[in-house]
Amino acid sequence: MNDSARRWLASRSSRCTDWPLDHVRALKGQTRISVVLPALNEAATVGAIVRALRRELVDAAHPLVDELIVVDSGSSDDTAEVASSSGASVVACADILPRLPTIPGKGEALWRALAATGGDIVVYIDADLTSFTPTFVTALVGPLLADPELKLVKATYDRPLNDGARVHPGGGGRVTELVARPLLNLHWPDLAGFEQPLAGEYAGRRELLEQLPYATGYGVEIGLLIDAYRYAGLDALAQVDLGVRRHRHHDDQRLGRMAAEIWQTALARLEWAPHGLDLSSTLTQFVRTGSDVSPVTHDVTALERPPMVDMDEYDYRKAAAQ
Repeated sequence: MNDSARRWLASRSSRCTDWPLDHVRALKGQTRISVVLPALNEAATVGAIVRALRRELVDAAHPLVDELIVVDSGSSDDTAEVASSSGASVVACADILPRLPTIPGKGEALWRALAATGGDIVVYIDADLTSFTPTFVTALVGPLLADPELKLVKATYDRPLNDGARVHPGGGGRVTELVARPLLNLHWPDLAGFEQPLAGEYAGRRELLEQLPYATGYGVEIGLLIDAYRYAGLDALAQVDLGVRRHRHHDDQRLGRMAAEIWQTALARLEWAPHGLDLSSTLTQFVRTGSDVSPVTHDVTALERPPMVDMDEYDYRKAAAQ
């Protein structure tokens, strides 16, 4: 780890216990806070997350959160109904900036959410969490409210791995350890202090997020981290330890497709990439059926949306007034 990363790690890291709710509420002032849950077939978990947020942070005597939105990316289960009945405002991804055909992917939902929210601070929370507590939100927004120089706060946590037979205390961040961390240490060593660079829980000031492009798929987190570093500088970024994060896990082949998109998103941000690096947009994997092994090729094109501030329809002040 270089000196910049080591210094940053010591000065820009905190724990959720550093940000008790009463203290964070006292810092809020007139700052509007929007919480966004991107969701695709998360009926089993989204309701509990929404209910906890409403009970502790929205409907409290002194609310911390002004806006709680679930962006549904075309779920085929009851995600939208469960989220709505639990107290969230639910908006279909395709209904935000409707002139643009939607692109499948989590990053697409996060990007469009900027146009559907009015908060000065936007908090993203994955909707598949089984270990969620409202302290996730409190701890992510606390540093931003306390320090006007900060622009983006990422979560870090322990990630147990449930292999179906037992729960391992670690190992739940396989793509992070095998792809994201080596990439960042090699090409952006100042970011080596981020323990969970692919964390799906983070909070950012709108003035930053609206200036950044969003990868539409799995590359969104690493793309935003690198771009925020380039746009605002290392000292504008921070991380907070939320304890333990539990969620459902994906099989190795899906993780391989995630890794391919993350790799493309990161490489596209290298200075020399536009001058001759030819990135493949497919990934061939192999599936065994009995004694036969068949190649299966997937499209893993890493598409991106432009900064939201460049969109003609974008007017978050209108959303804030609603």
